[in-house]
Amino acid sequence: MDMRTPLKRVRGSGAAGEGTGHFWLQRVTAIANLFLIAFFVVLVISLHDESYETVRAALSHPIVGLVTALCVVVPCIHMRLGMQTIIEDYFHGALKVPLVILNTFFAFLVGAAAVFAILKMSLGA
Repeated sequence: MDMRTPLKRVRGSGAAGEGTGHFWLQRVTAIANLFLIAFFVVLVISLHDESYETVRAALSHPIVGLVTALCVVVPCIHMRLGMQTIIEDYFHGALKVPLVILNTFFAFLVGAAAVFAILKMSLGA
């Protein structure tokens, strides 16, 4: 017969202390995505039939280039957080840690490649 309380039995086996931060960051990036994706859709529609030079000129404006880069970075952060939650919920054992690491590297690679392309267009390639 175990004389410990249920709280005492689960102490030390709960979250690693980052659950709340993860939750809020995922919600904040979701809200930011609403505005950023709306901006991006309007930008794409407005530049729909324009030449390469016109698109490059639009992206060379500092605010447009910055917001366009944010249109890639913030969804990549949101994607990483969402996939991390799925991996942690549905994968167990030795496969979990490598998948979380690959998820982080994949999100970073996608974000870095897209930001590189935006910078290249913004700075005159």
